[in-house]
Amino acid sequence: MVHVTFANALPWWALLLIVSALGGVSWLAYASVPIVGRRRHLLVALRFVTLTLLLIFLLRPVRSTQALREAVVPVLVDVSRSMGIEDAAGRRRIDRAREIVVNTLVPALASQFHVEVLSFGEEVKSAAPETMTATATRSDLAGALAAATERYRGRPIAGLVLLSDGGDTAAGSMPASLPPVYAIGVGSPAVAHDREVLSVTAAEAVFDDSRIDLAVSAVSHGEGTEPIALQLLENGKPIEVRRVAPVADGVPLRTVFRVTPARGQATVYTVEVPLGSSELVAENNRRSVLVQPPSRVRHVLFVEGAPGFEHSFLKRAWAADSGLDVDSIVRKGKNEQGADTFYIQASRTRSGTLTTGFPAGVADLFAYDAVVLANVDAGQLTRAQQEMIRDFVGRRGGGLLVLGGRSFVKPGFVSTPLEEVLPLELSERSDVSLASSARGMNRVSLTPAGEAHPVMQLGIDPETVRKRWDAAPALAATIPLGGPRPGASVLAVSGGAGGAARPLVAVQRYGEGRSMVFTGEASWRWRMLLPSSDRSFDTFWRQAVRWLTLAAADPVAIALPAAPAPGDVVPLRAVIRDAAFVPQSDATVDLRVTSPEGRTETLRAELTRVGDNDAAYVAQWRPPSAGVFHIGAEAKRGAATVGTASTAVLVGGTDFEMTDPRLNTAVLQRIALASGGRLVDAREAAAIVDPLRAGLPAARMAVTHDLWHNGWSFAAIVALLGTEWLLRRRWGLR
Repeated sequence: MVHVTFANALPWWALLLIVSALGGVSWLAYASVPIVGRRRHLLVALRFVTLTLLLIFLLRPVRSTQALREAVVPVLVDVSRSMGIEDAAGRRRIDRAREIVVNTLVPALASQFHVEVLSFGEEVKSAAPETMTATATRSDLAGALAAATERYRGRPIAGLVLLSDGGDTAAGSMPASLPPVYAIGVGSPAVAHDREVLSVTAAEAVFDDSRIDLAVSAVSHGEGTEPIALQLLENGKPIEVRRVAPVADGVPLRTVFRVTPARGQATVYTVEVPLGSSELVAENNRRSVLVQPPSRVRHVLFVEGAPGFEHSFLKRAWAADSGLDVDSIVRKGKNEQGADTFYIQASRTRSGTLTTGFPAGVADLFAYDAVVLANVDAGQLTRAQQEMIRDFVGRRGGGLLVLGGRSFVKPGFVSTPLEEVLPLELSERSDVSLASSARGMNRVSLTPAGEAHPVMQLGIDPETVRKRWDAAPALAATIPLGGPRPGASVLAVSGGAGGAARPLVAVQRYGEGRSMVFTGEASWRWRMLLPSSDRSFDTFWRQAVRWLTLAAADPVAIALPAAPAPGDVVPLRAVIRDAAFVPQSDATVDLRVTSPEGRTETLRAELTRVGDNDAAYVAQWRPPSAGVFHIGAEAKRGAATVGTASTAVLVGGTDFEMTDPRLNTAVLQRIALASGGRLVDAREAAAIVDPLRAGLPAARMAVTHDLWHNGWSFAAIVALLGTEWLLRRRWGLR
């Protein structure tokens, strides 16, 4: 069918006005010329025809024809390793998928469409069904659908047919626009016999020789409530076996191992389940996690409002921790001129910046990882210094600990820049009166949050932790403050003898950093009134400061994905800032990757983002094998070094491709419905033909041709203008 239309169409009344105007212009051109009437009419007609023809050309007349082109139906077959599982009616999933393609889909579709079979795993490519093997290390459903759509750009696609078990290890976002997807699930939605380690997560290592929690989740299918033997390995060496019974078949169980990582090095912990004789999948019986060692020595600034008995005990506890470097500023009193005087204990490189009782500038303060304010009233710090501390926590990622009654005596830090940083409401407290300790008063009681928090851990198991806190002597007093801010956690309360429980230890995250409040007085009692072998006082305060400093990153830091697999494209991200934590967008950043075998490669990172708090440089890396890789970063500006950083990453700790081996129909159905297709039962694969045929009108292509864009149009205009000019010359007109 042929249609002639105008590309630049105008309403009929506009065309009528323009044509009338063209007629008037043509008549006026010769109205006053002295010429015989018949000749005048001929010249006017020639001028009118020329102008009208130009108008037609400006409106762009086009001829449209409808042409039916052959529609394409790509058939995508998942060839990832999970398709090798034998649960498709006693056969491997890839064999069942091959049977569906060869015996059902191709014969049913070939007479109506152009059918092309594609395999997908790490990439999408044409493949003969008989040559397909389930060997791809990953399956990227979103990437495969996007690649198939792009492959046939400009050609009509009636729909996409997807054969997969629904396992998606990439978890990418689906393309915004897709042809209808008809998904066919291959595999069994239920697992007959399989035991799987679902997850292993590690808490943060607070300091060397500290015990950390390894939270383990596992599940058993087809074994009832038979206990699962969970074996824990440290760097490949078995250290503990625990038998845990699930509450029901198919219901995940959870348990926690407590371990002490090796000092000063990254440690790999693996949890595995012995392989049974009828196990469906062997690869999901183990998972590993890398526990990073506590990083460099942490620098702590201890600001004391006045010398104190409590402060001496704190400094001795922290000084005995080789991972902490403490500088202290003690306000002694006023000199003859009425100015505050200070006693400073600090390293020679930093003491010069502390002579006025506080770091002189942002870079000087940001050199620390935590700030402790002990009995420091708000008047001791200027507003500018308080704002520096707020930025130290929120932007630099440092930690802030506030303790001592003088820090909270009204007005305290109410309506100051530090108020929002602290985890407890300051404006809700009553007038502070340091009550004397009575029997049962001011003892420590852990909250549920405190029982799990690393700051409060004094033993190897929850029962030991509770007993040691119950044995802790009562404090001399506690300062009654308000409740926790939104997002804050109260780890311990004090009270007793019928009195209301009051927050004793509270923490929160603020911006990039952390803050903590301790409202008790005379915690030195935990040291002096207990046996000399009891280290509860030292352990608690060391863990508190270590936890506060964990979020404090270096100016140059490396960020890595959690669990990369061999062959993945892994973005290595380096954050570059100077000593004042100002983003550096003009640095040269090199990343050195050292393999488990000791081979080193150097990658140049490129600037990808500049934000208010950092500048991010990224290099793409493809790990060739599993194991622990060490990453080092060096940033330079010209010949000057901005900073360095190093970390480690575990590659291949989890086989995500074989995680949860069941057929995931939910993923396939979500993809199908979002694209306008549907989930199809494998036994009814031939029924796809009808909905695909219904999509044939989309395959009709409108083909247009410009009627004016040719030599004849130009020739007509030249001929008309030339004829008018010759007649004018012949009749004596200029």
